[in-house]
Amino acid sequence: MKKLVGYITAGVLEDSATNDLILKMAENGMDSIELGVPFSDPVADGPVIEKASMIALSNGFKFDRIYEITKGISSSVDTLWMGYFNPFYQKGVKNIAEKGASVGLKGLIIPDLPHEESIAYKDMFDAHDITLIDFVAPTDSKERIAKITKNSQKFIYLVAYAGITGTEKKEDLEIIVKNIKEASKTPVYVGFGVTKETAKEKAAHSDGVIVGSAFIKILLDDSLTLSSRMDKIARLTKDIKSIINE
Repeated sequence: MKKLVGYITAGVLEDSATNDLILKMAENGMDSIELGVPFSDPVADGPVIEKASMIALSNGFKFDRIYEITKGISSSVDTLWMGYFNPFYQKGVKNIAEKGASVGLKGLIIPDLPHEESIAYKDMFDAHDITLIDFVAPTDSKERIAKITKNSQKFIYLVAYAGITGTEKKEDLEIIVKNIKEASKTPVYVGFGVTKETAKEKAAHSDGVIVGSAFIKILLDDSLTLSSRMDKIARLTKDIKSIINE
């Protein structure tokens, strides 16, 4: 069965509401959660997720809250953090690994940490059973894919196109997925631009999809009550999980 990874920005809602939403998504078919760490310069994120980060920061979000949220969900859903390297570096990478492991963190997705630099930290995280997720782009050569994925674990994040999250560009991923699978047995999940409408196509040759902006658009819809937003996100979770496994 193909997997669904969902993304929710921490700090947009109260922590208890964030936990309730994530658990509701898990009940409706989400396999893993990317808990977004708000950052003031989210270079890989489109306007929707950037807006969510700005709202969280204006709400007074502090990094240590990520531990409390994780503690409340990690026993029920596979939990990863998605964030930019600066906050992790400022808090101390070793400290992040130790404290993250203590609350059940299973992986980190750091889009601005190049593969060559991530190697220096992988052993430290591996020692705490936390995986640094590797990224592959459609522009990567076979040689670079082999280099990046040589020691990949958990899943490989295939960026569906060059650019930022939240757009719906179309790109033929069959060849790039084939090249990844020739180099690695680690599952390949496609992210960037995955919506209810594009999920089936993006999942066609991969092992799963990563959905962020489609959920955050609903989360930020102030015309709906919080309960309605949660229900709508849960329905979308269920729909996408069904679509990718048709």
